[in-house]
Amino acid sequence: MQNTQTIIASQNWESITESMHENGFAIIPNVLNNEQCEDLKFDYDNPNLYRKTVVMERYRFGLGEYKYFNYPLPDLIQNLRTSIYPKLAPIANSWMKVLNINTIFPETHSELLKQCHDNNQLKATVLILKYGESGFNTLHQDLYGDVYFPIQIVLFLNEPDEDFTGGEFVLTQQTPRAQSKAIVLKPKKGDILVFTTNFRPVKGTKGYYRVNMKHGVSEVHSGERYTLGIIFHDALN
Repeated sequence: MQNTQTIIASQNWESITESMHENGFAIIPNVLNNEQCEDLKFDYDNPNLYRKTVVMERYRFGLGEYKYFNYPLPDLIQNLRTSIYPKLAPIANSWMKVLNINTIFPETHSELLKQCHDNNQLKATVLILKYGESGFNTLHQDLYGDVYFPIQIVLFLNEPDEDFTGGEFVLTQQTPRAQSKAIVLKPKKGDILVFTTNFRPVKGTKGYYRVNMKHGVSEVHSGERYTLGIIFHDALN
């Protein structure tokens, strides 16, 4: 069985990069196997892994619950975080360049974390999310501090239309002086969705301009929906 680093390295990153530039998202299929998905869900109830639990309803974030992992992260998550980041940093840097933003992201994830820690962003941001019937997540962005990486990933741990119905992943794109565009996605169990954290460049007639994007989850109609979010920067709290 291939390990996750080998699977990540073997992907068509030229095609993924093209999708990120064109759409602001890309789906990488079949990264996790069934056993890995089930293990991550099973560990949801292990309190030793997490630093904080958030009940969404309490903060008007939606209806559901999520938990932030503590350091050290489980090996599977750590390996994914460090192996995918170098593939995404060139995409992020090209976005900064065409938008004339004076930010250059480092080549390795450890260097990004050093920037976070120098800014007192010390808390792990990887989180696992659980939704039951009627659960949903309002549109939002995951920034957590002044140092942030503009791309993140979500791992899908259930099979849509089998383990749950509804609960689609929703992206909205706000183009300046235009109506918002909604994008609805249904990745399968074991897939990874790569998407922009807060904005991306779009080429217009006078060059590139910035469009803001948010993400959320539509209402779950039945069953339980689990996902795992990997954000590459750390948090202030």
